[in-house]
Amino acid sequence: MIPIKTDSEIKIMRENGKILAHIMEELKNKVEPGITTKDLDRLAQSLVLKYEGIPSFKDYEGFPATLCTSINDQIVHGVPSDRVLKQGDILSLDLGFFKNGFHSDMAITVGVGEIDFEVNRLIKATKKALKRGIKKSKVGNTFGDVSNTIGRFVEDSGFIVIRDLCGHGIGRKLHEEPQILNHGKRHKGEEIKAGMVFCLEPMLAMKGEGKIKKSDDGFGFETDDNCLSAHFEHTIAVTEKGPEVLTFLE
Repeated sequence: MIPIKTDSEIKIMRENGKILAHIMEELKNKVEPGITTKDLDRLAQSLVLKYEGIPSFKDYEGFPATLCTSINDQIVHGVPSDRVLKQGDILSLDLGFFKNGFHSDMAITVGVGEIDFEVNRLIKATKKALKRGIKKSKVGNTFGDVSNTIGRFVEDSGFIVIRDLCGHGIGRKLHEEPQILNHGKRHKGEEIKAGMVFCLEPMLAMKGEGKIKKSDDGFGFETDDNCLSAHFEHTIAVTEKGPEVLTFLE
């Protein structure tokens, strides 16, 4: 069953989402050649504590860090390390923030210094796929409508959908119902209703078949054929007036 949030609960999640967006902006501005992902994780930890929050991911199913850092062919859930970022890498940052009983979740992919034109197009397409999915997240549509919109846009862009990973509901728990795929059929799945809050998170591969494998760190997932990948995520609340992005930096 998909939880329905009250206006007061969504207000808390909205406040959390704005804080998370500010933290992510600070992290994004620190991404440059020469920094390590452990450096970024330490900064994320300090910022979450500064805003009197708790890292949603740390110790979740044993995850050892505050921030997920996924480089190049790593898709999601990469563990921060002493690996030094270099010119031309792409980095996905995924962070959860918990405060006053509710979680928020957000992810972005950024280039490290100058990146290749086609790689930049991959990042932009992933971000646009998320925007398309958000626009479809309206009362009366189905989750299949959202998934189909994302998948068709990705295919039209010439990239590959990661089919084995998905978005999710969020609230008092980090992961709630429903699971939201990035591909699907129109008019299928549950109907979207006001008060639902969930995370859409398109994950794209540059080419190949979009198959995944577990990373050596035991937590992350990466493309099976070592193709580059990108990932964006927002926490969205459904209202009678339309979807509201809670992790939005004004």
